[in-house]
Amino acid sequence: MIVREVHAKTILSKSKVFDYTVNPYVGCEHGCTYCYARFMKMYTGHKEQWGEFVDAKINSADLLQLEMEKKRAGRIWISGTCDPYQPVERKYELTRRCLEVLSKHTRPVTIQTKSPLVIRDVELLRKIRGIEVGFSIATADESIRKMFEPNSPPINERIRTLEKLHSVGIKTFAMIAPLLPKAEDLPEQLENKIDYVLVDKMNYHYADWVYRKFKLEYAMNNNFFNSQKEGLAEAFENEKIPAQLLF
Repeated sequence: MIVREVHAKTILSKSKVFDYTVNPYVGCEHGCTYCYARFMKMYTGHKEQWGEFVDAKINSADLLQLEMEKKRAGRIWISGTCDPYQPVERKYELTRRCLEVLSKHTRPVTIQTKSPLVIRDVELLRKIRGIEVGFSIATADESIRKMFEPNSPPINERIRTLEKLHSVGIKTFAMIAPLLPKAEDLPEQLENKIDYVLVDKMNYHYADWVYRKFKLEYAMNNNFFNSQKEGLAEAFENEKIPAQLLF
């Protein structure tokens, strides 16, 4: 893993998902095969493979403090093109320092991660008005997870962390996206651990080679996605978990 310390010119960016996004890092150690953020390499000039480099924006918190005073109110997403709690966060604590800035304001915040490291900041999170924490969980099966997300934390660790956060009153959600095979056990596993769930299909082709390698081509077509969508919608309804189906 090649880690570089860089100084960013800006940190609070407009987002098509929420009002703003904050990305304390460029690149992501998880290196998930399907990740849409792989497009970043076209603009950053990195020669390394996705998942083999991280740039740490060491001035993130200072920039955020300055930019918060200039931008209108709106929900802030952490993060859009990296996992804010990827392993390098243990050393740099850039996400934590950004959250310390946000805790002094009244902007609502959405954190999206795959990492149990977020529990480190639980007391800080509780100070932020309008906070919610979501975990991306694309399948309930560890063997499938290892095919598509070999460097990401295990599924059971993510679910346990959601439960811990939920138990102390932090709003939580799961993002089943991209929808991978064997996600049907997730509704039962997520019962009483989340406030809502988002479900979306695979929208990018970066991981096509993984489907072919493991003979999972059946899970690339709309028949698979639509059947899974119907089954998950019913299962989440049975568990009384509000579900937003994004396709």
